[in-house]
Amino acid sequence: MIKIHHLKQSRSTRIIWLLEELGVEYTVVSYDRDPATRLAPAEMRKIHPLGKAPIVEINDNVMVESAAIIEYLLDQYAPDSLRPAKTDADYPDYLQWLHFAEGSAMLPVILNLFLGSIEDKSAPVFGYAHKEAELDFSYINQTLADSSYFCGKDFTAADIMMSTALMLAQMQGIIAGYPHIQAYLKRIQQRPAFIKAASFD
Repeated sequence: MIKIHHLKQSRSTRIIWLLEELGVEYTVVSYDRDPATRLAPAEMRKIHPLGKAPIVEINDNVMVESAAIIEYLLDQYAPDSLRPAKTDADYPDYLQWLHFAEGSAMLPVILNLFLGSIEDKSAPVFGYAHKEAELDFSYINQTLADSSYFCGKDFTAADIMMSTALMLAQMQGIIAGYPHIQAYLKRIQQRPAFIKAASFD
């Protein structure tokens, strides 16, 4: 059995969503955020030293990091689902977007989150954050102008990874000027597996 330690309103929704798409059984242990800090509760450190979601127990392993968990789950339970074959032309795009979510797209989102409470907007970091957001989200918007999903016509696990970053950006108003991203999220959020995963929040 797969056990997901799910911090509400966090990246661990990705893992629930993936397993719902695959029809693989799992259990969820849910945790509320600390009402003052909005961080994960200390009890999650009893499961893994980092105490950060997602934390997943699979086959006697305790794993963190969304993309690593997703790749492991696909390898173990559905090697031919939700990703192109390694010999397919779309496979490099799949790998790129699977890791772009945390490696690039999440940076301006996190910067915007933490800089939002700072009144002095003259610091150089604000210009950097704006530049990074414009660069990344323009690229994403153009990609989605030309295809339904990040790897062309087929929904993949890369869409699950990317959607989390894009939904956080949407909550912050970052994607207001990017119509193709907005249309993409509207489609994605209608998927039954996403709706089920979101219900855990």
